[in-house]
Amino acid sequence: MRIGQGYDVHQFVKNRPLILGGVNIPHEKGLAGHSDADALLHAIGDAILGAAALGDLGKHFPDTDPAYANFSSLLLLREIYELLLRHNYTVVNVDSTIVTEAPKIAPHIEAMRKNIAQCLKLDIGAVSVKATTSEKMGFVGKGYGLAVHAIVLIAPTTTDV
Repeated sequence: MRIGQGYDVHQFVKNRPLILGGVNIPHEKGLAGHSDADALLHAIGDAILGAAALGDLGKHFPDTDPAYANFSSLLLLREIYELLLRHNYTVVNVDSTIVTEAPKIAPHIEAMRKNIAQCLKLDIGAVSVKATTSEKMGFVGKGYGLAVHAIVLIAPTTTDV
């Protein structure tokens, strides 16, 4: 078994939707980024890639590639899952934390968990999404953006006998 850790941050900007865990969340600002800027799925994707020692999100989906402009991070996560399978690993569970002062994340957590579970072919009970604030400290506390931490456990899909 292997453990991977992922971290992602994005600035809030006007005139973009706020998408986290594949869910469009009502808010006056969205996240800046080349793709849909879904920091939750980016952190989870990086954690998976890291656990399998396959590099990071930027290696596989560079922000210089126009093919990924406004691209759905749900599709990126599915591609990461397929890559993981090709390397004979599967995801066991996901634990993640969204750090933001606003908006309230709790009403959207179950939909996020469902989306992540579907992408990674997991039971929803193996996917944790939590939210907290930074108590008004730092760039998150001042409302400039949000941060996400994620940890995943992966296991081999085959065993040597």
